Amino acid sequence: MKRRTLLQSLAMLAALPLISACSRDRAAANTINAITVTPLNKPHDAWRALVSADAYKVLFEEDTERPNSSELNHEHRDGIYICAACYLPLFESAHKFESGTGWPSFTQPIAGHVGTKRDFKLILPRTEYHCARCGGHQGHLFNDGPPPRKERWCNNGVALRFIPKDEPLPALRS
Repeated sequence: MKRRTLLQSLAMLAALPLISACSRDRAAANTINAITVTPLNKPHDAWRALVSADAYKVLFEEDTERPNSSELNHEHRDGIYICAACYLPLFESAHKFESGTGWPSFTQPIAGHVGTKRDFKLILPRTEYHCARCGGHQGHLFNDGPPPRKERWCNNGVALRFIPKDEPLPALRS
């Protein structure tokens, strides 16, 4: 490798944190709501017996399910989408839309029921969101959704349960 190429590569690596720190995540800035639920003080491992192995990987190991693998992609009934771990309501069906990405997508969550944090797993910063009650990873927030909010809350289907409008919500799990 030539010395110039090596130096350019090192300079680019050194600049990455600066670039990500200066980037503005408009979607996250527009949707930060105060959390209105009391977080559970329950270790992630305690959820293992309550959710499927795939759901556990997504919720508590921050894995991502394969695109187009969730039956929730084709769910069009009125109802509520709840966290698959603690059953906290996260999304209303009125805010679901077809994003074409292969994951259930929403234009907004139920206010105060999700928390966000920066995610650098793909080097460029993204906004990850999680259930405000159990901390389970749900998906990522992008600013390429439909008007007027232009937000796409891209969710792992295995991290949610759908409850039709005519059925009662299950009691919150602790």
